Amino acid sequence: MENTDINTAEFFCKKEKLGDIFYKINNNEKLSLEDGVLLYKSDNLPLIGMLANIVRERLNGKNTYYIYNQHINYSNICKNLCKFCAFGKPESDSKAYQLTIEDVAKKVKDRINEPIREIHIVGGLHPTLPLEYYTELLKTIKSIRPEVKIKAFTAVEFDHFAKISGKTIIEILQILINAGLDAIPGGGAEVFSPRIREKLCSEKISGEKWLEISKTAHKLGLKTNATMLYGHIETIEERVEHLIALRDAQQETNGFNCFIPLSFHPKNTKISDIARTSGVDDLKTIAISRLILDNFPHIKAYWIMLGTKIAQIAQSFGADDLDGTVMEEKITHMAGAESPDFLTRIQMEKLIIDAGRIPVERDAFFNPV
Repeated sequence: MENTDINTAEFFCKKEKLGDIFYKINNNEKLSLEDGVLLYKSDNLPLIGMLANIVRERLNGKNTYYIYNQHINYSNICKNLCKFCAFGKPESDSKAYQLTIEDVAKKVKDRINEPIREIHIVGGLHPTLPLEYYTELLKTIKSIRPEVKIKAFTAVEFDHFAKISGKTIIEILQILINAGLDAIPGGGAEVFSPRIREKLCSEKISGEKWLEISKTAHKLGLKTNATMLYGHIETIEERVEHLIALRDAQQETNGFNCFIPLSFHPKNTKISDIARTSGVDDLKTIAISRLILDNFPHIKAYWIMLGTKIAQIAQSFGADDLDGTVMEEKITHMAGAESPDFLTRIQMEKLIIDAGRIPVERDAFFNPV
C-alpha cells in the first residue's frame, strides 16, 4: 500500500468521522462492535474498501490465492432442514440423493489426471448412515489419491457423527484424522446469534458449540475455516458480534486459516421471499470482515456465491483468496446461484490478473505451489 493511499484514506476518514477507526487500523488495534456497526452504516463504500485494502496488502501484498480443487457433496439427505437451505432434503423427497462409496471413488478416478490438490467434502446430516460410511469415504479417496489433501465435514457434521456413534467430539476427530482427514471447511456457522438460530435453524448446534468444536479441532492440529451466512434476517449488530466471536476464538487457538462470508441465496428455500444481497452489501461485508478479523490470515471471496464479477472486485475490498476451480458444487446452485459450475486455472488467473493482482496457486494450507 502506497503512502499516498494511506494519506488519502486518513483524510477521508476524518471527513467521514471515521478518524478513530483509521487510527486503530493504522496502528494494528482491534476494532470494536461499535466500530463495525459504524462502518456498516457508512455510505462511503470506496473508503471502506480502501481501509480493507490497507490490511489486505499489509498481510498478503498484491497476492491473490486460488487452489485447483474438487467438490464432492456426498448426500443432501438431512434431518435438520434449516429454513435457509435449499440443499437439504428428507429421504422421501424426489430430489434426495446419497452417493455410495463406489460413486465417490468414480468421481475421484474420473479426474485422476488433473492436478487436484484438495478435495472438499460436505453433506447433509443423514439420519441412517453409520460412522463407518464416513471413515470409508476418506480411506477410499486417500487410497486413490494419497497426495491430495481432504478438507471434509463441518462442525455440525462432527456433532452429528458423535451423536450417531455415541463417541465424543475428540474421539470422532481422531478417528477421521486416522482415516485421512487433513483440514476442515467452515460451514454451519451461519450467524451465531441465538435469535437467528431459533428462527431459522433450531435443530442445528448452537454458535457456542460450533466454536467449541472448531477450537477442539485446532488443538488436535487441524486447520479449519470459518464462515458467516449473511443477508437474511440478521441485524448488522448480529453480523459484527459473529465476527468478534470468531476473532476471540482465533486469539485463543490460532487455528483458522481463512474466513468466508457467504451471501444468502433465497431461491428454493423456506424464506424465498427475501431479496438477494446487493453488490454493495457483499463488498462491504468482505471489507468489514477483513478489518475486524485482523488475526485471520486470509479472507475469501467465494465466487460460487458472489459471482465472478463481484469476486474480482472484492480483491480490492480485503479479499486475498478466490477459492478454487471447484467442480460439481451443488449447495449454492440448488439455491439459485447463476455462477458457473467450475473455472479453469486460466480463467481463475485472468480474474486475478485483470484486477491488478498476482495469482498464486496454493495448497490446502495456503502454501504456494
